[in-house]
Amino acid sequence: MKALLTKQKMINKVILIPEYRIVPNPHQPRKLFDDEKIEQLATSISQYGLLQPITVLPLDDGNYQLVAGERRLLACRKLKMQEVPAILTSMDEERSSALALIENIQRCDLNFFEEALAIQKLMKMVGHTQQAVAKKLGKNQSTIANKLRLLQFSDEVQEAILAANLTERHARALLNLNDQGDEVILQVIKAISEKEMNVSQTEKYIAQLAGKEEKPKEKRLFVVKDLKIFLNTIDKALETMKLSGINANTQMQENDDEVVYTIHIPKESAYGKKK
Repeated sequence: MKALLTKQKMINKVILIPEYRIVPNPHQPRKLFDDEKIEQLATSISQYGLLQPITVLPLDDGNYQLVAGERRLLACRKLKMQEVPAILTSMDEERSSALALIENIQRCDLNFFEEALAIQKLMKMVGHTQQAVAKKLGKNQSTIANKLRLLQFSDEVQEAILAANLTERHARALLNLNDQGDEVILQVIKAISEKEMNVSQTEKYIAQLAGKEEKPKEKRLFVVKDLKIFLNTIDKALETMKLSGINANTQMQENDDEVVYTIHIPKESAYGKKK
């Protein structure tokens, strides 16, 4: 009985826990950690101590499951600290895991795929709808829906998007090509990265590739006889080819009887180098 009372008094108070007794949270959404930031945090802890203890859940086997403070724990381990200041929580494992997910989402240092995965896990864990999760996180329901759509990408495509340093809006634009397979999307990601396209350029490029470029409304159609109008259409098509890596050049000649407009496409550029 005395041991039970002692344990109850420890709840929500800071205690020192052996580092090796702390086990990771299985629902930790963050997959990647910035080594430089962990190093900076470790330096700060070595100088000033751990100002904000980690939060843990006591387990029946004598270990403690991490609830909040993954980066702080990594920094402490980098410093080879044998004991880590921690706050014990009395909530059950499901609630503690939900809290860990919410804390990580709200910290805003997850990448957008990790954030989407955390939201999906939170919905499954506590049975929340998109609307309920949106309210809990202080976001619009449409924002939650857009983030969850990103999980349609395969792991390979997700990794390529992150490696190319594309933004979440770039990724949402790429969803328009999701029915064309990973190989096509990976090629487009490479083109976007190499051309350093911004979001607007990316959206236009993908719309052209997907054949969804906005067409003028019927009421705006009219007959024109100015050659420049039609040449502009050709120029737009050439711009799309160049964005795809096809190096096309044009030449226009005019004589008394006709205008000759020639497009030159090197075979190497059109079909790729032969091995």
